[in-house]
Amino acid sequence: MEALLGIDLGTTGVKAAIFDAADGRPLASAFVDYPLFHPRPGWAEQNPADWWQATLEAIRACLEQGAQAGVRPLDVRGVGLSGQMHGIVLLDEAAQVIRPCIIWADQRSEPQCRWMTERVGAGRLIELVSNPALPGFSAPKILWVREHEPELFARVRTVLLPKDYIRYRLTGTMAMEISDAAGTCLLNVTGGSWSREVLEAVGLDPALLPPVVPAEAVAGAITEEVAALTGLPAGTPVAGGGADNACGAVGNGVVRPGLALVSIGTSGVVLAHAEAPHVDRSGPIPRIHTFNHAVPRAWYLMGVTQGAGLSLRWVRDYLGLPERALERWTGLDAYELLAREAQGAPPGCQGLLFLPYLQGERTPHLDAYARGGWIGLTAAHDRRHLIRAVLEGVAFSLKDCFTIITAQGLRLEQVRATGGGARSPLWRQIIADVLGVELAVTNASEGPAFGAALLAGVAAGLYPSVEAACASTVRVIESTAPRPELVALYARFYEQYRALYPALRNVFHALAGLGQAEPPGH
Repeated sequence: MEALLGIDLGTTGVKAAIFDAADGRPLASAFVDYPLFHPRPGWAEQNPADWWQATLEAIRACLEQGAQAGVRPLDVRGVGLSGQMHGIVLLDEAAQVIRPCIIWADQRSEPQCRWMTERVGAGRLIELVSNPALPGFSAPKILWVREHEPELFARVRTVLLPKDYIRYRLTGTMAMEISDAAGTCLLNVTGGSWSREVLEAVGLDPALLPPVVPAEAVAGAITEEVAALTGLPAGTPVAGGGADNACGAVGNGVVRPGLALVSIGTSGVVLAHAEAPHVDRSGPIPRIHTFNHAVPRAWYLMGVTQGAGLSLRWVRDYLGLPERALERWTGLDAYELLAREAQGAPPGCQGLLFLPYLQGERTPHLDAYARGGWIGLTAAHDRRHLIRAVLEGVAFSLKDCFTIITAQGLRLEQVRATGGGARSPLWRQIIADVLGVELAVTNASEGPAFGAALLAGVAAGLYPSVEAACASTVRVIESTAPRPELVALYARFYEQYRALYPALRNVFHALAGLGQAEPPGH
């Protein structure tokens, strides 16, 4: 048997999964979680040591489970990595971690974003790296450490991204893979190399950044030490891998023009394959990201809504609904019970709209102070309307992303759906109706870990290309067509949804200021 191991380093934990290289069938998987720390409001950090120990544990557990399915460690022909983007792992001269990783969700570096934009020039920055400076990206985080922790920063010799740090621990080779490097705000996304002009403008030594490597090429091999710790054979090739969204796209076959991906996890993503690095020029700041794909000589355009599955989870956890108890009594998943209740409300929820801005919003507003809520609530509405309005509100926010991406001139033949929310037939139908496109579901059940494994298969020579790997293993198994009468109905509601943010923006910012103030007498 020829098998492949995919490792996905997420925010809540790491997943390791083994796949049959012949057909992509999952043979074993293991998930190990680790903590997320919030030292201050708006800060988010993790310890790379926690990632490493969890990765070792997940690999061992996956190999043990694989053995029960007849998979030997020698059958694993390649290892691929996927991971959360934008976090900074700072290493000293001895390659030891200096401080906890400031991860993608951290918002502390807004002042550094403004400074970086002023130093480079807003327009010039877009020309050089195709994206604006945002707190989520890596470069502003590095600048924050330099400004606020100068003694620590003086010891920094190398900066790695999260999954690239894990690859270094597996192989002893330092590199930064291209689809992940694109999210640093330091990479020339068009040319695929570090931007000397940006680095000089912000005063960062290029020597801090390791070489950029392709996603589908060999970037190292399992060391003897790691072999002893995991059971993987020493010398097993390890691919460059990819950013989590790029690997999610590969795992769903979104590797050629005309295909796009809608991902409904904690956040929501609309991602479209592109043959050229299109940049949104409709305003002073691009509202979508332009990143290098994990496919050679390709890019992807991506819009993000911060509170997709997060909004529905909030409803489940905090509205006092009895789903948890019902789950125990009925054996049904809590989210399935919520969906069943939402089916009792009509499309459009009798004029009730929901803004899913529970964590601010990225696309299209780039506003950390945006706030969520139901608008249009009357005494005639009940829980069914509240729940369905959340599903529809997230779909409208995804349409914001979809509309900007299609305005770049991309012709999309098919949109594929993935993530936990995509498992809901009702939610898929609502999204298909709101976007006005058919949603297809593939056999990719293990998310970005599957895409990482396919990249490993290309690196190991089992497939001639990423496209060929997807053609051999990725299959559409179900599709949801839009209903014309509801496409028209939702188009009218979407216009009202779009009007809400401009009308409420000043209110949101005022409320955010009040929320940060100390209450009287406190």
